[in-house]
Amino acid sequence: MMEKVTLPENAPQGIWGTILLPIDKNDAIDWVALADEIDILAESGVSGIYSNGTAGEFHNQTEVEYERVTMLVSERARKSGIPFQIGVSHTNPRIARDRLGRVRDLAPSAVQFTLPDWWAPSMAEVSQFVLGMQAAAGTTPLVLYNPPHAKVTLTPMQIAELRKLAPNLVGAKLAGGDADWYAARRSALAGFSVFVAGHTVAFGRPLGADGAYSNVACLSPRGAMLHWKLAGSDHEAAVELEARIQAFMSQYVMPLVKSHGLSNGALDKLMAAAGGWGPVSQRLLWPYSSAPDDAVTRASLGARSMLPEFF
Repeated sequence: MMEKVTLPENAPQGIWGTILLPIDKNDAIDWVALADEIDILAESGVSGIYSNGTAGEFHNQTEVEYERVTMLVSERARKSGIPFQIGVSHTNPRIARDRLGRVRDLAPSAVQFTLPDWWAPSMAEVSQFVLGMQAAAGTTPLVLYNPPHAKVTLTPMQIAELRKLAPNLVGAKLAGGDADWYAARRSALAGFSVFVAGHTVAFGRPLGADGAYSNVACLSPRGAMLHWKLAGSDHEAAVELEARIQAFMSQYVMPLVKSHGLSNGALDKLMAAAGGWGPVSQRLLWPYSSAPDDAVTRASLGARSMLPEFF
């Protein structure tokens, strides 16, 4: 067990649940269902909620939809008292910076952002972008969302250099890695919140993972919290549960990438539909493909067989 590093008060920790978009039969966001979903997620026991990540289909929203999602999340989270983060990511970095300047007045716990994505930026351009986001943030904490499919993925040392430019940068969502990766994380990013994939926290928490913007919470928010707590209290039980989570995903979720060409967001919404904890189906906004109904049924039955404590 590694020595615990104290995080700043404004650095996120624990399991955060993503806001997914309920899509109706007219290929539009169902706003009533979305409000209900936010309330259910806020009451599920997760550490916080966040909007406009990959599973929230940030890349496929109009600005009008973006504003409405953002305001709804802010209003419902404040009513429930749960911490919330707002995603401002956009393929156009100028729009992302403009969004940040607008949403900071909502006083979210933090704002998530991706690096410019249409044309892969050089490290000098990454630095310029982060400086611009820092200037727009005011006092709002910033979280870098740098998943494996980003055009530029950063090492812990590169993120450490960005921290020197942006003191508001308090955390990052990263892919995680092996023991060597975590050693680099501890060395370069002490006092910095590092979130990894939800299905790897039993491995990662003892080595320096501070939480997850959790794909497992798409399947079961309460189950994801159980997994996280076990990772901090009963390592053997957490590892055993993690093996079953990964086996479930290998059997019922990941094969749809090859068989149906599904995106990461489609896989997350498949798990949410299979979990059945809120009014979210597997449907994605046009033109992206969704999991077929029979795959949802199989995943639902498989999850309850393999992960009964989640339900």
